[in-house]
Amino acid sequence: MISEKVADCVDAIKVGYPLVLGAGPGMISAISDIAPVIADFKVADIPNTSRLICSQSFEAGASAIIVHGFTGRDSLLECVKTGKEYGRDIFAVTEMSHPGAVDFLQPAAESLARLAVECGASGVVAPATRPERVKEIRRIVGGMTIISPGVGAQGGRASDAISAGADYVIVGRSIYTSDAPEIEAEKIVREIEKCR
Repeated sequence: MISEKVADCVDAIKVGYPLVLGAGPGMISAISDIAPVIADFKVADIPNTSRLICSQSFEAGASAIIVHGFTGRDSLLECVKTGKEYGRDIFAVTEMSHPGAVDFLQPAAESLARLAVECGASGVVAPATRPERVKEIRRIVGGMTIISPGVGAQGGRASDAISAGADYVIVGRSIYTSDAPEIEAEKIVREIEKCR
C-alpha cells in the first residue's frame, strides 16, 4: 500500500471520493492505522447533510475533513461543531488549486477565509499553485493552519507555498503515480526543509 511506503515522510494522508467510492469507507479506517487521514470530501450541503457526512467520516477514522464555506455560515458552523464534538479538524476551502478556481472562488476567497476564522474552523485550504494567494489568505487568517494543494502534478512548488505562508502542502498524483512514491515524498520533504 502506498500509504505504508510514505508514512515516515508525511504528516497526514488525504483521501478523496475516488478512493473511498472505489474501495469503500473502510479504506479510511485502514489508512488511519498508518497515518492521520484528511477526508477531502469538500462537503458542500445543507447543515444537516453536512453534519451527517462529517460524523460518518469521523466515525470511519478521519482526523480532519475538507469542507466548502460557500454553502454559508450555518453549514460551515455545523461542520465545525461536529468536528469539535469528535475532537477533529475542519479545513474550509478558500480557493482551489486548478485554473478554473479563478472564475468564481478566487473573488470570494477573502470572504471565505474570514468566514472560516469567524466560524472557528481548524484551518483553511489555499492554492499552492498561486503562492501570492496563500500570502493573501495568511494575512486574513493570522495563525490559523493553512494547507496547500496543487504541489507536483498541478505545477505548484512546495517551497513556494511554504514560503508564502502555508503550514503544510498537499501532494497527490506526483507521489501516488510514481514508481517510487517514497522517494518522491522524500524529495518534497527535502524541498520544504530547505525553506524553513
